[in-house]
Amino acid sequence: MDSSQRTRTIIEQLRQAERVGVAELAAATGCSEMTIRRDLDQLAEEGLLRRVRGGAVSFLRGQSAPFSVRERDAIEVKRRLAAEVDALIADDESVILDSGTTNLEVARLLAQRRLTAVPLDMHAANALSNAPEVDLLLPGGRAKPGELSFTGHLAEATLRALRVDTAVIGVCGLSAERGLTAHDLEEVPIKKTAVSATQRVIAPCHGAKFARTGLGFVCPVTDLDVVITDDSAPEEQVTALRAAGVEVRVV
Repeated sequence: MDSSQRTRTIIEQLRQAERVGVAELAAATGCSEMTIRRDLDQLAEEGLLRRVRGGAVSFLRGQSAPFSVRERDAIEVKRRLAAEVDALIADDESVILDSGTTNLEVARLLAQRRLTAVPLDMHAANALSNAPEVDLLLPGGRAKPGELSFTGHLAEATLRALRVDTAVIGVCGLSAERGLTAHDLEEVPIKKTAVSATQRVIAPCHGAKFARTGLGFVCPVTDLDVVITDDSAPEEQVTALRAAGVEVRVV
């Protein structure tokens, strides 16, 4: 099991249990206890747990994994999705870039382009901040701690005042039946307003997210123009999206 898979397994245990043990994590990952101790020390430095004798006490129970951990997860897939998004965007377009770890990879590519960008979190804004040919527009609002996504009526008001070419919308869950959903209810109105402000909606979506449904409904799949996914996406969902008129690109 590589380091990213190991981290995912440990994070999942931390979300489910108040305390985790080195021995049980070693058994779950097939790695040595020494390796697990190093992993726990690193996660403790990131503020995700407190080290105790023989294991760790979780700060994540019942919560989703933090941005810093998700950013490292399935990074090669995210980069392939981002490259396909980049290929679909022309120079001089105006682009709303939703929050999230996949869209951070998109932002890093768009920083090499000539366009107008409206990032919806500080991570993407930072990636675009020194781009010489990017006209950077920040929506304002509250930057949510950790995620650093813009929320609140100021961000919504900014987006309502815009009409852009493309919005790249982050996905927490997606299915032909339930539409595009988000886990964080504060982000739902921002995503909805972004969809309303654009002529074209692109949704990069890791195949695993077809098995998930967030609590907050953002839009039906008929509001999406292009879904970009990888070969782990369920074939029946790809077929259903195409039947609904959505262009699906598998990379």
